[in-house]
Amino acid sequence: MENLFLRGIVTFCMLYSVSGEGCSLVIKPARVVVGFGQPVSVSCEATRPVRVLGWESSISAAHTQKDLSVQWTVSSLIDWIEEPICYGVFFTAPRQCEEKLNLVLYKTPDSVSIRPVNHTGPMVEGKEYQLLCEVQNVAPVQYLSLRWYRGQSEVYNHTFADLTSASPVQVSSVLVVAPTRAQNGAQYRCVAVLELGPEGPQPPPTLTSEPLNTSVYFPPTFYNPEPEVLGLIVGAELTLNCTAVGNPAPVYSWQSSHSIKETLEDKAVLISSSLLPGTYTCTASNTLEKKSKMFIIKAKNEGV
Repeated sequence: MENLFLRGIVTFCMLYSVSGEGCSLVIKPARVVVGFGQPVSVSCEATRPVRVLGWESSISAAHTQKDLSVQWTVSSLIDWIEEPICYGVFFTAPRQCEEKLNLVLYKTPDSVSIRPVNHTGPMVEGKEYQLLCEVQNVAPVQYLSLRWYRGQSEVYNHTFADLTSASPVQVSSVLVVAPTRAQNGAQYRCVAVLELGPEGPQPPPTLTSEPLNTSVYFPPTFYNPEPEVLGLIVGAELTLNCTAVGNPAPVYSWQSSHSIKETLEDKAVLISSSLLPGTYTCTASNTLEKKSKMFIIKAKNEGV
């Protein structure tokens, strides 16, 4: 008979109770953050004489008729929809009230991975590309922050505050990049951080993807693209520097109205003591583009 009576009180309490200010119930701690499968224990205290004090819960429900404190204890919390409520039935008004435990059950991701979208191989300078970061089985997703890094610099932070799922989900984030030649060889990482607040683990749980190494192709560019005019003293050594930067590395060819006897025709720098006055054109090329640079050699009398 006592158990039936208590169940009747609990049902009445849950249907007609009030909460918030004046409820005379205090949950300690007020907010609980617990990892999936870990134990949890929370106390509910009444601040005035109480007839029945207890926890309404799908697991580990508890009540007391004589104490001003009752404990909710679970040895291994694995229920993603658990919402424990502390209730009290008092001798004076308000006679029934309840407080819901602010409970956060979390799970760190199984994996975090990063890959290009619809693309393989090197990127080309100035074109747009998408990188995809995927996170498997993380909860609660609204506390997740996906931080994108290029090298040591954070370039984007994707949060999911608009999602409300309590159980583990898979989520992803897309980073749009338009690489420059200065970013050739850049390394991208995606870092999943569960920012669970001061009650959660410190530092926050973090999982980082394997790095994605990128290569950026760009056309040849001369250090000095303007035509160069050089004075030639017969028999003196002359240097024509056609060095360019590019990715893939440029290959070189030389053209002139004169025959180039040296075997350095495929080099960036042509050094010779037998060049003749005239025009020499160097072409630097890679898979993206060809660019040319002109050298004009004029005769010069020694000592002038």
